[in-house]
Amino acid sequence: MRHVRQPKATTMVGRDAKHLRSISKKPFAGIDRNARIAVVHDWCPNFRGGEQVLARICKIFPRAEVFTLFDFLPKEIKEEYFPGVIFHVSGMNRLPFVEKYYRSLFFLCPFMIEQFDVTGYDAVISSSAAFSRGVLTRPDQLHLCYVHSPVRYAWDEQFSYLQQARLGFGPKGLAFRYMLHRLRTWDTRTAHGPDLMLANSNYVRSRIERIYGRDARVVHPPVATEDLKLVVNKDDYYVTAAFHAPYKRTDLIIEAFSKTPSRRLVVVGDEVQSRHLRSLAGPNIVFTGYLPRHEYIEKIANARAMVFAGCEDFGITLAEAQACGTPLIAFGRGGARDIVRPLGESAHPTGVLFDRQAIDSVAGAIDLFEKNALSITPHACRVNATRFSEERFDLAILDALGLAQSVQLARATEYNELFGAESSTRDITGSVVEPILQ
Repeated sequence: MRHVRQPKATTMVGRDAKHLRSISKKPFAGIDRNARIAVVHDWCPNFRGGEQVLARICKIFPRAEVFTLFDFLPKEIKEEYFPGVIFHVSGMNRLPFVEKYYRSLFFLCPFMIEQFDVTGYDAVISSSAAFSRGVLTRPDQLHLCYVHSPVRYAWDEQFSYLQQARLGFGPKGLAFRYMLHRLRTWDTRTAHGPDLMLANSNYVRSRIERIYGRDARVVHPPVATEDLKLVVNKDDYYVTAAFHAPYKRTDLIIEAFSKTPSRRLVVVGDEVQSRHLRSLAGPNIVFTGYLPRHEYIEKIANARAMVFAGCEDFGITLAEAQACGTPLIAFGRGGARDIVRPLGESAHPTGVLFDRQAIDSVAGAIDLFEKNALSITPHACRVNATRFSEERFDLAILDALGLAQSVQLARATEYNELFGAESSTRDITGSVVEPILQ
């Protein structure tokens, strides 16, 4: 009954909250892992946090098939993380050299995501940071949406992205602004399609409520904690590891370390901003470029601490560092607030949070960490990271699907009571799993 909901966002918050409050108090059957699940993911340009979530969902459901606009994952990644998984891609994936400009085709993505036919599957899970949530489903088809973030460049960070792209109010800039306006309209319209929304952090949950007027359940992304080795004896360097997008604010970290040459910093990763970042660096800062997975893990595991100045939606890298016993020095907004047990607020702190994205704030947080380094132990960091294990994620997804089906059945019952219609909701419950309710 998703297509007959009230259009007002404030009304939707009340309806969602009412159903979740009444249903989440009751036990319900788990979802059959052998159900045919269509997993819709925006795009797969490389294997980062969103793709790690996608891989784990496919592992939960052996018969899952992936629908994605672009698929540029190398063969070895597919073999390791998606063995036997069928990928369906859009027609845009066949455009010449599309890897170089696929992001510029964002204005076509809402239309193309609607061309995927997933109506023959038992249920749909959308893994969405932009478009996948808008896939067309049957009225009786279960749809669970895992939200990595509302579309950053269409909402609160539009002006930052336009400024970085040097798009003012000339013809090109106006064209982009109009396309982003259309994207916001489409994004809002499709926000009420899923039966249940999951947010990867409390920060994203608050953005979902503000932008879409919907409540969401927080399910943190999976971190392979069992595969990460605890390192107790640390080396004498700090590390920052990030895709060098401007919002990560790696520049602040580099400038802070450049002013304190006695401290060593290792910068892992090599992307679009690296030339500019290198120009800011002093001799105490080393750029590794891209590192294979095992070398990257070794680098963060042996670091004295990881420093992060961006506002990340969650930040799997931060959680991985904690699993290796590495403390965090991070900007206290976004996903870091969910991950770090802050110094001064916890009996077993795992890092330091600073409140401003400024060079002096980064430097001050590092000073505070060094003065209290003995209070932040690798063992505390490791224990903290167990909250983000893969097994916990698996159970939370199964639990959320069961809850989503209960929400759908409750809505169908409400509709039947009003109009006397018969429900045709498909039951995909199977063996019972223990509910994980937040």
